[in-house]
Amino acid sequence: MIRFRFIGRLAATAAAAFGLAALLAAPQAARAAYPDRPITLVVPFPAGSGTDAVGRIFAAELGRLLNGQVVVENKPGGNATIAASYVARAKPDGYTLFVTTNTSHSAAPFLMKNIPYDPVKDFTPIARGGNLPFILVVNPKLPVKTVQELVAYAKAHPGKLTYASGNSTGIVAGATLARRAGIDIVHIPYKGTPQAITDVVGGQVDMMFTDVASGLPFVQSGKMRALAVSTAARSAVVPDIPSMEDAGISDFDINSWNGYFGPAGMPPDVVHTLNTAINKIVAEPQVRKQLAGLGFDAFSGTPDDFAAFVAQQLQLWGKLIKDAGIDQQ
Repeated sequence: MIRFRFIGRLAATAAAAFGLAALLAAPQAARAAYPDRPITLVVPFPAGSGTDAVGRIFAAELGRLLNGQVVVENKPGGNATIAASYVARAKPDGYTLFVTTNTSHSAAPFLMKNIPYDPVKDFTPIARGGNLPFILVVNPKLPVKTVQELVAYAKAHPGKLTYASGNSTGIVAGATLARRAGIDIVHIPYKGTPQAITDVVGGQVDMMFTDVASGLPFVQSGKMRALAVSTAARSAVVPDIPSMEDAGISDFDINSWNGYFGPAGMPPDVVHTLNTAINKIVAEPQVRKQLAGLGFDAFSGTPDDFAAFVAQQLQLWGKLIKDAGIDQQ
């Protein structure tokens, strides 16, 4: 009788241990199946913008690599803060992702007095996507073909020239040009790049800094004229366009970065899965060629690399905005 009870206790203990192990393994098993339903990739700019175009390529490739579906959802406005706050409040399960730029995570904290999220604490960094070079473009009817001619024209017509912006890079680059060159130009903000380009092409606005992906087709068709890239060195994506340094504007180096986040607290194994997939995407020659055709310089790295980069860019853009003399709105 005693032996029977002992064996019974052993069996009960083993069953309990098995049950506990099954409970502990259940979350791992659930995450191992990731993704088991569609993933939403939130874009903070309108359809037709550079970030949207690049994001849709990544979404398609992510879906292929993960054997799932990645759906793009555009949430433009508020200097990308509408989309950022939406993602920050989402469940951190890997099914709501964010492809964004320096607008939401580097510039908005300094351009706006209050934003409804913390760009570091409220997000899980997943991977860099690359850089989106910007170019200074003008309406072709404006009688200027170089940056120096533009500066001379602006000085001869103070307060008459207007520049559009569809994101933070456009805002900061325009204000920086005005400060560095000592010219008086009027800022016309837009909700997104496509609308801004439409008005530059139509002549309602004189010029803007736009990402290469959005602006280059209009430059190639002659509907806009490119004067310079917004960096100190020429861009490998558009090597024939002068840099701001080449154009005679010193200490001008503004670039737009692109990267992927999720809400804070994502499972490490899901982050690893997504990071691995994104690194595979940027290493694929055909995808790189497709992205380069949009004017996008694709590269990636580890989540830790990206986290350190985001922290560094936050400081850099704070200085850029202060130096440009931009007041918070």
